[in-house]
Parts: sequence; structure tokens; C-alpha cells
Amino acid sequence: MTTNSQSDAALALHRFGLGPLRGSIAAIADDPRGALLAELEQSGAGLVAAPNLPNSAAASRAFFEFRAKRLAQRKLAQRAKEAAAKAAPPGAAGNKAMTASAEAQTDEQDTMQDQGDRPANVGVQLVQNEAKVRIEAAVTAKIGFVERLVWFWSNHFCVSTDKSTSMSGAYEREAIRPHVLGRFTDMLIAVESHPAMLYYLDNAESIGPNSVAGINRNRGINENLAREILELHTLGVRTGYTQADVTRFANTLTGWTFIGTGIPEHGGEFVFFERFHEPGEQVVLGKRYPDSGFAQGRAVLADLARHPATARHIAEKFARHFVADVPPPELINRLRASFSDTDGDLKQLARTLILAEESWTPARTKLKRPCEWHIAALRLAGAHGRVASFMAGQTLLGEPLWRPPAPNGFSDYEAAWIDGLAERADIASNFAARVADRLDPKALVDEGLGPLASPQTREAVARAGSRAQALALLLMSPEFLRR
Repeated sequence: MTTNSQSDAALALHRFGLGPLRGSIAAIADDPRGALLAELEQSGAGLVAAPNLPNSAAASRAFFEFRAKRLAQRKLAQRAKEAAAKAAPPGAAGNKAMTASAEAQTDEQDTMQDQGDRPANVGVQLVQNEAKVRIEAAVTAKIGFVERLVWFWSNHFCVSTDKSTSMSGAYEREAIRPHVLGRFTDMLIAVESHPAMLYYLDNAESIGPNSVAGINRNRGINENLAREILELHTLGVRTGYTQADVTRFANTLTGWTFIGTGIPEHGGEFVFFERFHEPGEQVVLGKRYPDSGFAQGRAVLADLARHPATARHIAEKFARHFVADVPPPELINRLRASFSDTDGDLKQLARTLILAEESWTPARTKLKRPCEWHIAALRLAGAHGRVASFMAGQTLLGEPLWRPPAPNGFSDYEAAWIDGLAERADIASNFAARVADRLDPKALVDEGLGPLASPQTREAVARAGSRAQALALLLMSPEFLRR
């Protein structure tokens, strides 16, 4: 086993995976590239076992029922408060006591369990249950390359729990994971027709002004989804489309919505409402699309997926995410050609990334995003942690799970994260204080970094005043922070 092979193995785990598990550098050192490619071929790659998690429609209905019941409880408490105030003699001392009792009843109702033993805040519990499955998949993955692909595409096609509280985790399982090694066209259509995306980008109530509903309600289209598909999801900015293209594309997507979440059984499911759909032919990017209802929007999406600008946009973003803020032009060209030549085959795109020599530049200039670094620390320490604590840590680090600041997702540029290293140091110190007593930080230098560890990092860990300090120094070393 050569030093170079060990270096490539460590590089593979940090750049393309989620950081080493103990023993994993040695386990893949004979063929690091082969180990990454083998993960793409595993049965069910990208999927997660979640038999007890509801789908997005069921989750949205549960959240609707929870909020409806909580609102009713609060109104009953308010009525009791008002009745108590009316019944008490003017200025009576019991007035305040009865008011306090009514307010306490409201607090108790807000924290009590709902029928069926559902936790009081169903929205929080839905997100945490989804997060637990996601974190477990990342912590236990042999390498984590496919999980990184899931994370990349989930961020590219992001939604936010700030708006789609009940659906964001299920959206990732339903629209991203099944297609992560499939074709871009299929993922694109799955994403843009998912209720979480339709709600997040305001298409759920987009109505063609000349449709039956538009005429009756005097309503019009919402262009948000169409604009973000063009600018963020497919072609990229400044690629030749016009405002007229945005408007016409938005017309093709009218009627793409979902059944109201208050409707039993089918609430929250995607539906195409013909009476919302703008009638007539639409011309998008110079191509004519006849009025074919739901199929009209699908046809535009299929053509956008195959557009040369989309291939370039995806290639640049893919290379930047994995390799460098300014990736080698040769790598971008390889990825662009792979995307175009294979009709958007995402498994082949991942294979091209791994087989390209430009992907293996020894200079590790790419700063890991907070979630990658956080998971890498758990993997190296053999820890799992509590979901709520992990999510709180991610919020402190500026990358709250499924809560991007805008539809363009979390940034992949170092400038967005470099100022947060002080917060990482705090988390590293607190984490190390909890787990270091059962670990040997000096041994973890080899397990976590191997030949990537500099003499300075080895010396700093060796001379630390305690195991906790040594582990924190390792987690905050430049080699562990970067890909």
C-alpha cells in the first residue's frame, strides 16, 4: 500500500464523500476511484428506508389538522377568558385569577399531546423525523458519495421548511432520491410538479388570465416558478431567454397545483386543474408548444433539460461543488459533454467526475460546507448525536437543514462560509468535550486524515493539553475543514 494510494483514498473520502469512518482510508486505498464508482452501482443507491415516515401529502394533511385543532383550542380558551371577565364583578380580585387560569389553559393546550399521541408540534416532529433518516444515512454510509449527490441536487432544487414546513423532507425522498442516478429530465419534472415546489415558488394558485378560473376570478399568473426554473434549475442567468419567455413558460405551467391539504385522503397531492390553465399555443425560446394541457408544461421542461445552456450550467455548478470555487475548464468541458451526450444521465455525470484527472487535484482549496464538516466529525468519532442538537448546530453555523436563504440554495463559494469558522470552533470544542474521553485523538489523525495530515497538525494534536483539546484541534485543522 503506497503513500500515494492512501493519499488518494483520503482525498476521495473528503472531496467526494462525507469524510472517513475509522478504517475507511485503508479499506479503499487499493482502488479509491473504483470504490467511488462501485457506490454508484449499489442496489437502491440514494434511497433511504423510511417505512414509518408519511409521504408529503399525508404529512401536509397531518400538519393542517394539527394547526386547525390548535387554533380551535386557542379560540375556546379566549372565549373562556372573555366569559370569565364578564361574569366577575367589576374590580373583583378573582378577575385576574380567572384570566390567569384561562391563559394557563391555553399554554397547556399548546403543549399537550394531540389525538393519536402525535407530538404537540406536528410540524417540528415531521421535520425532525425526516432529518433523523437523512443524518443516519449520511453518518453510516460507507463513503457517502451518493449522499453527497443527493445533497447537491436537493440544494440545486431547494425548497424551504420556512414555507413548506410539512413537506420539505418528504420532497427530498420523493423527488430527489429516486432520480439522483437517473436522468435529469425525470428529476426536473418530478421536482417542478411536486407540491412542495409548487407551494414554495407560488405556482399552486397561478391562474391563466384567459382560463375559465381566470375570467371568473379576475386573477392572473404567477411567474416565480417559471423564472426560477430558467434562471436557477436549467439554463442559468444571462443565457438568452427574455421576459416574454418567462411569461409564456409561466402560462404553460398554469393549472399545476395540488389538492387543498384540508381535504381528507387526497389533500396535498398534485393535481392539474384544466380550468386554471391558460388556453392556446405558447412560444418559448422560439419553439411553439400547442395547447395540450398538462403536457404543454412537461414538453417545455423536457426541452429545457436538453438545452446546451443547461448542460453548461449544470457542469459548472457540479465541478464547483466538488472540486474548486474556480474549477478547471477542462473538467467543466468533460462534464458538459457527458451531460449532453448521455441525454442528462446523472450516473454517467458522476462517473465522469470521478474518472476525470482534473477532479483529483491535490490542492484542497475547497472549504466544506457546515453540514459536510459536521457529519464528517460525527463519522470520525463514531457518534450519532441527537437530531435536535444537530439541527441547532446547523442553524448556528448558518446552514439550517432545508432552510436555504433563497431559491438559489446555499452558496458553494468559500466566501459565504469563511466567517463562520469561529462558530465551528465552538461546536468542535463542545462536541470534543462530550466524546473525547473514549477516543484517541492521535490515532484519529491517521484515521481521519492519513497522509493528508501536515506535520503542524500532527504536532498540534500531540502537544494538546487534553484529549478534548486535541480532538477539537483535529476537527478544526485546515486538512479536515477542506475537501
